[in-house]
Amino acid sequence: MKNRIPKGTLAREKEKWAYLFILVPVIFYLLVRFLPTIYAFYLSFTDWDIISSSANWIGLSNYKKLFSDKIFYKTLSNTFYYVLYGLPISIFIGFVLAYNIDKVKIGSGLFKTVYFMPYITSMVAVAWVWRWLFQPAPIGVFNNILMSMGFPMQEFLNSVQQSKGCILAATIWSGVGFQMIIFMAGLKGISKQYYEAAEIDGASSFNVLRYITLPLLRNSFIFLLITGTIRFLRIFTQVVNMTRSSGGGPLNSAKPLVLYIYDTAFRSFDMGYASALTVILFLIILLITLIQMRVTRNEK
Repeated sequence: MKNRIPKGTLAREKEKWAYLFILVPVIFYLLVRFLPTIYAFYLSFTDWDIISSSANWIGLSNYKKLFSDKIFYKTLSNTFYYVLYGLPISIFIGFVLAYNIDKVKIGSGLFKTVYFMPYITSMVAVAWVWRWLFQPAPIGVFNNILMSMGFPMQEFLNSVQQSKGCILAATIWSGVGFQMIIFMAGLKGISKQYYEAAEIDGASSFNVLRYITLPLLRNSFIFLLITGTIRFLRIFTQVVNMTRSSGGGPLNSAKPLVLYIYDTAFRSFDMGYASALTVILFLIILLITLIQMRVTRNEK
């Protein structure tokens, strides 16, 4: 008779390999994510200039400094501006694109590619293109268009009032393709039977959208709400590149909290205070995410 591997032994081998494959990303997460986070919490209670070999323990001094730091409040306000305006606008545009492209029978693949391309394009490249568009005449495209229509030239990125809007426009444009793809996946997951039943009952297009499409896209909205909030709270690359000369817009008008953390750590060499700012940002993201998850769970 041929030798057979006991069933229990084979099952144990499969289980061992399963744990091994799971262990690799867990170790990676601990080394790259968890330990640096714990170390950042520790540094937030110290005074360290990166160059010195050791950090001096100063307790809560860095956190007390936050209360009198006007730049902190300004950058925090700018960050919430990006979230409160950018998130709903990007989700709305993404849904409109997905809803209409889903109805297109010919050429839908082309539309998906065109709208999704900015999302997979380097944000540095996107930021520099938009920076060029917002330049003063005769270089800037937008100003050339405005002046050809008889309007005065605008400062855009050099304006305290307009700089945040310019950053927001580039951010929404680059990320709306992602929202579109997520909504299209959600639309494909809705059974056609709902629409057939609505058609038989004579429901209008608006009622079908209100009572069938939108409720059944709830999970897509929740996913984009959480990921979008985190993305706008961590906005950085586009601001750095689009406001390269002013370092966050005139009078820090467009500087987000992440850029302030970067400047504090690697330009002012105050790693302790930068870590305290990082901890505050981490707690804000955690709190907002938990609230969103709690609210959406209670609505089920």
